[in-house]
Amino acid sequence: MVLALDLQAFIVRARVLKLYREALRAARMAPPHARAELRNSIREEMERNRHADGAQKIRFLISEGNQRLKGLKEMLEMQQRHA
Repeated sequence: MVLALDLQAFIVRARVLKLYREALRAARMAPPHARAELRNSIREEMERNRHADGAQKIRFLISEGNQRLKGLKEMLEMQQRHA
C-alpha cells in the first residue's frame, strides 16, 4: 500500500530531510576522531523525533534543529580556524 502525502506533509518531510542532510554535511567538518560520534548523535536525535505529530510541534522541532545546526557549524568553523 502506498501512502499519499498531502502537500503540507510533503513540504514538512522535505524540510526535515534537508535539515538531516545539512547536519550530516556539517559533521564532516568535525575532527576525524569525533565524526562518527557526531553522525550517530544526529541520527539518534532524528530517530527520537521520528514519530512526532502535530504541525506546531514539528515546526518547533525543525526550528530548534536549524538553530542547533547553526551553532554546530559556528563551533566547527571556529575549531578549524584555531587548528
